[in-house]
Amino acid sequence: MVKKSPIAPNTQEHREDAPPAWPEVQDGLAAASGLALLLVDGHQPPALVVSNNNSICHAFQSSPEHVKLCDPYCGVAHAEAIKAGGTVEYKYKCHAGLNCFAIPVEIGGGKRKLAVIGGRAFTKSVDYRQLIERFRSGDLQSLASDETFANVIFAETQRLDELAERVERTTDRFHAASSNGSAKVAKTKVQPEVEASTTTAVSVVKPDLEQEVRRLRGELEQRSRLTNSLQHFLERISGDEPAKTYNAIVSNSKELLQSERASLLVLKESSNELVIKAASGLATDPTKVGPIRVGEGVSGHVIDSGQPIVARDLRLEGHKPAPPERRYKTNSFISYPITIGGRKVGVLNVTDKSGGRAFDEVDLGLLEIIGPQVALALERAGWQERATEFQLMSITDPLTALPNRRYLEERLMEELNRSKRYDFPMSFLMIDIDDFKAYNDKNGHQAGDLALQITAHCLKGGLRSADVASRYGGEEFCILLPQTGMSEAGSIADRIRQRVSTTHFPHGKTQPLGRVTVSIGVSTFTPLVNTSENIIAAADRALYQAKNQGKDRVVFYGEEGLQNQQS
Repeated sequence: MVKKSPIAPNTQEHREDAPPAWPEVQDGLAAASGLALLLVDGHQPPALVVSNNNSICHAFQSSPEHVKLCDPYCGVAHAEAIKAGGTVEYKYKCHAGLNCFAIPVEIGGGKRKLAVIGGRAFTKSVDYRQLIERFRSGDLQSLASDETFANVIFAETQRLDELAERVERTTDRFHAASSNGSAKVAKTKVQPEVEASTTTAVSVVKPDLEQEVRRLRGELEQRSRLTNSLQHFLERISGDEPAKTYNAIVSNSKELLQSERASLLVLKESSNELVIKAASGLATDPTKVGPIRVGEGVSGHVIDSGQPIVARDLRLEGHKPAPPERRYKTNSFISYPITIGGRKVGVLNVTDKSGGRAFDEVDLGLLEIIGPQVALALERAGWQERATEFQLMSITDPLTALPNRRYLEERLMEELNRSKRYDFPMSFLMIDIDDFKAYNDKNGHQAGDLALQITAHCLKGGLRSADVASRYGGEEFCILLPQTGMSEAGSIADRIRQRVSTTHFPHGKTQPLGRVTVSIGVSTFTPLVNTSENIIAAADRALYQAKNQGKDRVVFYGEEGLQNQQS
């Protein structure tokens, strides 16, 4: 969905037209709150000053095609605020699902009618998810790029209210300082070499504002830690392997919510069960935690209802106490359902908040913020798992569960190249079930399939970990023996022959030899037998000779031709 497509240069602000020293003050307010602020003197864009803008808003308003979507909302925010004569709250949200407020302000003197727009934040994860769907497959596909999501802002509505109050207090003080400080102060410009901090900027206006600045700077440090944790969260939890993604989700969620324990369960739709994928800090081994039926237990109830549970204290809220063997440190937890596009994906559980504190609505708000990103990461991990399954299916024989001919030929080429490069020996076995057609015709196809499965089991039981057994086709099997010379290959081949001969097959006694047997042809890598085609052809020729010599035997093919029959 996301592509590289640079957004147009920032023509959305004209700071040179703003009241002197105000841009630095506004930047400090925006940074400390983690929200966007704009100073406007009419329809916007453009604005006079833009601080910490939501990158989604910047993308819309940089696009001639899409800016009209914003016009009925923040485009007329200045007019609405001036008309109301006070704070206007856009709680109905804009078309993108963002919440804002607008306040008329008197700063810098003169008769200019100015207003501040603040917020531009998602306050509910559902709004963010709906917008993402528009970027992914709706009317905003052409606008999607990396830059569009570079600074997406999330916040609780309380933070917007707090910022609105702070803007009012700050602008009142700024106006008073400008009025009392004479034209000289009003015209003072901040020099480029001066550090662009709110302390420096405001001290030019009036020392009385320094107390407010110190408070802003303290909040800025706290907010920046959270912002750094949330920024690029999706990148941090997305691995190149599903297991890495699952573990990253758990570890990063623990860090964000200051939790000592966390677990991630993914919904297996085929069985309607939650399966644990990753956990950290659990007293029990996660691999021993069985699946949870939807509707059963806390996690099962959460995925079934689609509603999170925030328990401050189990003892006071009527929940059943946790089993003693789990050794929880606190009685507080959050169980959060993960969904994407209305589809249920899994459950994230966090327990034992550090310091023995209880989880609350702020923690739930953080999960609401990261929820869509976790869902996307889980969906990607699911695709990776399914791709791995499909890949395994494409190289695996469904009847015997052995690798198929395609996989064998790829591995044979790899091992040949390695043998040529490092002068390693290598051998190859071609195996055929003796009189299999008679067995199959006499006893039926089901009995024949079972005989193939039993033979495959015999092959796997007689091999080393590096050896590769595969079904070549019909009743033929092959075994690739890396770094194995002719003598050792002969020992392995005869071990397999004897294992099949002594294994019970349901209808083995009806065979011509009174049991199910195999014939084996062996070829070895030599200067003359040095291609995949030659290796296979030599083993096949040796197998043909084993059949002609009475079956149930091993025949070798070397540089001198067929030799060393064994039975």
